[in-house]
Amino acid sequence: MRPTFYLAWCLGLGWWAGLGNASESVPLGSLDLSLMRQGWGRPRIDRAVTGKPLAIGGRRFDHGVGTHARSTLWVRLDGRAERFQAMVGVDDAAGNRRASVRFRLYADDEKLFDSGRMTLGDPPKPVDVDLSGRRSLLLLVTDAGDGIDFDHANWAEARFIMAEGRPVAVKAPEEPRVILTPKPGPAPRINGPTVSGCRPGHPFLYRIPTTGERPMRFSVEGLPPGLQLDAENGILSGVAPPRGDHVLTLRAANRHGEARRRFTIRSGDLLALTPPMGWNHWYAHYNRITDAMVREAADLMVRTGMADAGYQYVNIDDCWMRARPGGNPANRDREGSFRDASGRLLPNRYFPDMKALTDHIHALGLKAGIYTSPGPYTCAGFAGSYQHEEQDAATFAEWGFDFLKYDWCSYGRVATGEGRERLMKPYRLMGDILRRQPRDIVFNLCQYGMGNVWEWGARVGGHSWRTGGDLGFELDNLFEVAKRNARLRQWHGPGHWNDPDYIQIGYVGNARQTGEPRPCPLSPNEQYAFMSLWCLLAAPLFYSGDMTRLDEFTLNILCNPELIEVDQDPLGRCGRLVEGPGETFLLVKELADGSRAIGLFNADEVPATVRADWRALGLGPKQRVRDLWRQQELGVFADGYTARLPRRSGMVLRVWEAR
Repeated sequence: MRPTFYLAWCLGLGWWAGLGNASESVPLGSLDLSLMRQGWGRPRIDRAVTGKPLAIGGRRFDHGVGTHARSTLWVRLDGRAERFQAMVGVDDAAGNRRASVRFRLYADDEKLFDSGRMTLGDPPKPVDVDLSGRRSLLLLVTDAGDGIDFDHANWAEARFIMAEGRPVAVKAPEEPRVILTPKPGPAPRINGPTVSGCRPGHPFLYRIPTTGERPMRFSVEGLPPGLQLDAENGILSGVAPPRGDHVLTLRAANRHGEARRRFTIRSGDLLALTPPMGWNHWYAHYNRITDAMVREAADLMVRTGMADAGYQYVNIDDCWMRARPGGNPANRDREGSFRDASGRLLPNRYFPDMKALTDHIHALGLKAGIYTSPGPYTCAGFAGSYQHEEQDAATFAEWGFDFLKYDWCSYGRVATGEGRERLMKPYRLMGDILRRQPRDIVFNLCQYGMGNVWEWGARVGGHSWRTGGDLGFELDNLFEVAKRNARLRQWHGPGHWNDPDYIQIGYVGNARQTGEPRPCPLSPNEQYAFMSLWCLLAAPLFYSGDMTRLDEFTLNILCNPELIEVDQDPLGRCGRLVEGPGETFLLVKELADGSRAIGLFNADEVPATVRADWRALGLGPKQRVRDLWRQQELGVFADGYTARLPRRSGMVLRVWEAR
């Protein structure tokens, strides 16, 4: 920083201090900040994101921009800028020691400034970078790797020194929506898991996920008594067989050929032996959801080929029950008495017959999911299950639901006990009740990672549990979210899955505004990376976008059978995190056949070289390498594989030992 300017700054002398007559100082706050994307709130001019005066480390500032991690702003300079100057840090009003951020500046794909990790109370750090000849600048604030809670960040006294003209805020660089994965061929290919868990004597339903030209005929060798096959549609149904492993051979044939696959029905105590896959309405439809929309989503799961890729659950989230009177005006037409005279939970008028709805879903060979809260109200202010847990679970089973999402919501108002016991109590109660029901119901604990739920979720009957807050509020943080989940890999495996939340690509709503679906804010490369990360984590795969607006690009990401095979691998291993230089990293996942799936990722805002070194990963000196997105054999590579990756992107390899 120029000494005269910094001295003037420290003395609070005015915006013009230290500037030559030929240069103009342009405040960051004078740009179009509607183009600044951030993780919470909206950018504020001359105020913190909370609306309070700007303050960092006890020092007040009159001018600048308050934002919240993860925050990005792209600025076009056209070679006319001289410098960018600011003072940066966590705003004093963040109010929690968890607040931590990291400021970075990139110009023309080159990093010019990195603040390192900054926390609440740290003194402001000066920024003074040379922009001579630069075409563009990116202002970036990240969460420093520990989540975005309380991450209020200030670009205090931020300004551009321009030789001529003015800087212009612009949208992020556009990327082409390239379809990487070839469409399935006409011959049959059986996809999805190779094992399915069930409890003896309960209803059993499984649609064999198979791509290829229809009509197609299915057959099964080794089918246990009590089960039957719909040979035209490939749907297994009936009563789950006695305890033990029942090994089947599935066959699918059409005029182009035949496919065979070994499939094990494991009848016992454990459900969800591979991560559940399906659709959930929340991030597309919020409180607008109706019976007709759920039926349409189920139909589209079959018609679009998602069911043929392995998606099987059609799940209703919040707002199917009745809302409390006088609550959110947007729920007015869904209000009413929560229960009938016997205490039975009542759906709202948009869900006239829940049993008929699940019958429709089951007729397609798919499964149905439902939602409630252990508290008196759901998160959106609808009826919860507090003090009606036994009755509601029995009702859900009677209606025919196969999956329950149990959301903490208002339970904090009535919770008793101390420490973890307070957090575990409602889930243990419902887990015990669900085990007594006459049908299999997969139990998803939605309580945002409180009390390290991954350490005890399985003990209270959970099959999956949310490891953090709603991903809709931090989509820009998907790489960091994935890395946090990878660090929890020891509490993860068949029947008990860490859940980082739903896949949100295609058309999704804004989680803060709950508006109508619109194109998701992620770049095409980020969307590919999203699916790559979730499959390498062995995470549940629930799409939460608008099923009526699925296009070829989105389906190509959601339905790649080789990526889904990685997610559904019966070992159930979560990928091991291997940090690389800068913002690069690998996820390395062991697979049942002895091969490895390796994700190479660049989470930075500029292109980067990423390398998978065989020796460092504990692999043999030569590996046969396949690109799973393009479904191409790349050859045999000695020592390792290196790729140059664009900003915020990834690729997934599958490697086998080679001689």
